[in-house]
Amino acid sequence: MANSDPEGVDGVRMTWNVWPRTKLEASKCVIPLAASIAPIPPHSDIPTLPYAPLRCRTCSAVLNAYSRVDFLAKIWICPFCYQRNQFPPHYAMISETNLPCELYPQYTTVQYTLQTNPDPNNPSNAPQLQPVFVFVLDTCMIEEELVFAKSALKQAIGLLPEQALVGFVSFGTQAHVHELGFTEISKVYVFKGSKEISKEQVLEQLGLPAAGRRSTAGYPKGLQNGFTNTVVNRFLLPPSDCEFTLNSLLDELQTDQWPVQAGHRASRCTGVALSVAAGLLGACLPGTGARIIALVGGPCTEGPGTIVSKDLSEPVRSHKDLFKDAAPYFKKAVKFYDSLAKQLVDQGHVLDLFASALDQVGVAEMKVAIERTGGLVVLAESFGHSVFKDSFKLVFEDGEQSLGLCFNGMLEISCSKEIKVQGIIGPCTSLEKKGPNVSDMVIGEGNTTTWKMCGLDKSTCLTVIFDLSSTDQSNVPETVNPQFYLQFLTSYQDPEGKTLIRVTTVTRQWVDISVSTEELIHGFDQETAAVVMARITSLKMETEEGFDPTRWLDRNLIRFCSKFGNYRENDPSSFSLNPCFSLFPQFIFNLRRSQFVQVFNNSPDETAYFRVLLNKENITNAAVMVQPSLISYSFNSPPQPALLDVASISADHILLLDSYFSIVVFHGMTIAQWRNMGFQNQPEHQAFALLLEAPQVDAQIIIRDRFPVPRLVVCDQHGSQARFLLAKLNPSATYNNATDIAPGSDIIFTDDVSLQVFCEHLQRLAVQS
Repeated sequence: MANSDPEGVDGVRMTWNVWPRTKLEASKCVIPLAASIAPIPPHSDIPTLPYAPLRCRTCSAVLNAYSRVDFLAKIWICPFCYQRNQFPPHYAMISETNLPCELYPQYTTVQYTLQTNPDPNNPSNAPQLQPVFVFVLDTCMIEEELVFAKSALKQAIGLLPEQALVGFVSFGTQAHVHELGFTEISKVYVFKGSKEISKEQVLEQLGLPAAGRRSTAGYPKGLQNGFTNTVVNRFLLPPSDCEFTLNSLLDELQTDQWPVQAGHRASRCTGVALSVAAGLLGACLPGTGARIIALVGGPCTEGPGTIVSKDLSEPVRSHKDLFKDAAPYFKKAVKFYDSLAKQLVDQGHVLDLFASALDQVGVAEMKVAIERTGGLVVLAESFGHSVFKDSFKLVFEDGEQSLGLCFNGMLEISCSKEIKVQGIIGPCTSLEKKGPNVSDMVIGEGNTTTWKMCGLDKSTCLTVIFDLSSTDQSNVPETVNPQFYLQFLTSYQDPEGKTLIRVTTVTRQWVDISVSTEELIHGFDQETAAVVMARITSLKMETEEGFDPTRWLDRNLIRFCSKFGNYRENDPSSFSLNPCFSLFPQFIFNLRRSQFVQVFNNSPDETAYFRVLLNKENITNAAVMVQPSLISYSFNSPPQPALLDVASISADHILLLDSYFSIVVFHGMTIAQWRNMGFQNQPEHQAFALLLEAPQVDAQIIIRDRFPVPRLVVCDQHGSQARFLLAKLNPSATYNNATDIAPGSDIIFTDDVSLQVFCEHLQRLAVQS
């Protein structure tokens, strides 16, 4: 994969880049037909057009570079349904030498800007929808943690855009909504933490009249700050109007004063606080992009969403408890967050979670609401840790580093008539919009060709799984189009409040694999296939009772190698794989050992966190989560990639491991000794100082471009933190076969099989008749 930008302008990568014609042949390919699509990545080559897209009157697909055009009759033919469409009057000037931008063959991705009900007298004065940020702060923390969290909040409020609006909710045993518009004294509305509360009750108690909640078409008269009434402005104000009030409020805010019995946990009503924040946002104008940004420092023990009792002798649920159905609060909490997710999706709002605690806070339960609304999640050990502080700052940063947070997204997929959509794995919600291209088989968010994405950013990525409708070769006439087409249309609101539509149309070729599999093989994308398998495995582990992930992956890999390997039956030594497939078994080997499949030693919160990120990131990043990258630094050669194997450890090398969630700088024994003796500070050992510095510089470059910010671990060979590296390496040398290892190298104390043994077993099973 030498290509530096494998996603390209279109942001689309597929498991197979040519497709078999029938469902039966597709099932023989073992790896499903899937595409990873990044809906809105920024790219300098994407043109922006100042008008609305032109749609087909039958299937609603948008005019694109693959449409056939009759310039004399002013007609275009839709490549999806072959409908003939008349061009509207404003396309009257088109000719072969005067094409509109969307028909240029190189512009397979174009962006349209739409104005929301512009003022006819002054078009530049179009009203902008203001993004709303409601901060929800947990106060059941030790003083030191609360100080860190409050300082992060103050910094965030200072970074918010001028046109934004801010609200603030704090919670402990009860939830408090702070009225920021009332500056004389601090005015707070208190909600009891122990009982469930509906959106209507929240609005009634806050004194927000029903008028503000009516869905309004366009902008009614007397609209202020994007709201239908000014009552909401008691709670939501621009940062410039409430920064002073908020800062003094935060200065006065203390840890929760409710007494906690000895041997008990603090009573924390996370669920009620999030319900109240969602209800408050429900009073905004429909279509306003809004985020609830929750800073949580421990488990919910009170009211809806409770994950553990207050009694400290009862531990927070583990994977074993979930597996045995021995977690009494789990299902009820998931049900609560499921209904909260529905409310937020209806309102078009996002839930972001920043969880910092040594114990679990309930990410596993909240995952459904975070993922369906396209929210961000960051898991750290403390609010003072760089993982939290740097990630939190990135959310509000501007310019090059910004995440490009967008709101109110909607994704529509059009495809050629033989293709059906099974569903999407990733941060979105199915809108249950049926159509001829909807498959009966559902994977992830399915039963639709339209999805809601309340929150999305420039790195958001979705996996679409496809199916074919025809099972029979005989009904495929030879004259049909050798190409098929897929179109992804994403409409969304950018950080400035403008409405944009991004349309990407891609084409690939059909191939008859009963004649030849050559083209199919060369169109295989190993990285994408490995990531799609990881995402499907994670989904099955969460949704299917008694699913055995290792066995499922092994069976599929054996079938795959039987189908595409070259071998003589029952002769393992004759087995070989085409170079287009050669890395795939290694990816699956690392996936079987990864934190997505091996949940032992991880809490349910950590597993949920890893999976949310796996489902959201692009293929390049997700591939690093599945199979980390390793770079070796030494005196006698420039930095170079090393095998992810214990044999890569050497006393006089430094290794840099990137496993996405953490970055490890590992010093060999000799290097660590020289460093401890201070050689790097002596002028004659300048080269050593540079060698020590190189991996640190490279680590910072990786960290700068990543969200959430990864944890940096700097360790030495045989040190306690060396485990962060050893856990990811192939155990080719273990305590069982440590006789033939090179001096200065290392062994791993494990009974896991090595990649070599794994491949030998695979060959033996693949060639069986």
